[in-house]
Order: sequence, then structure tokens, then C-alpha cells
Amino acid sequence: MQRWICTICRHVYDPDEGDPINDVPPDISFEELLPDWHCPVCKAAKSFFEPYPEEPER
Repeated sequence: MQRWICTICRHVYDPDEGDPINDVPPDISFEELLPDWHCPVCKAAKSFFEPYPEEPER
């Protein structure tokens, strides 16, 4: 699943890990997060996240 990065503090939301601080279990995609979900580090809104650039496969 796609990872997302906060444009404020650079925290990466990884769906494989979830977000234990906000009680989000693993395997929840970014799109499935509630609209009022916020960054666990800087409290930025979901709208401040952008897709994390994945490394190209070699």
C-alpha cells in the first residue's frame, strides 16, 4: 500500500504499521483514515500529506 508523508514535519504514514498513537491498526490505507485524522507528530490535518515517493525497483 502507498505510504504518505506529512509536508510539515516529514512523518511518514505507513499503512503496514498503522498509527498506534491515534489508535489506527495496521493495514488501514491512507484513504480509509477518518477525515479528522491528524499527524501523530505535529497534529497537521490529513490534507497536509502527500504520497511518499517510492524507490524505483532495481
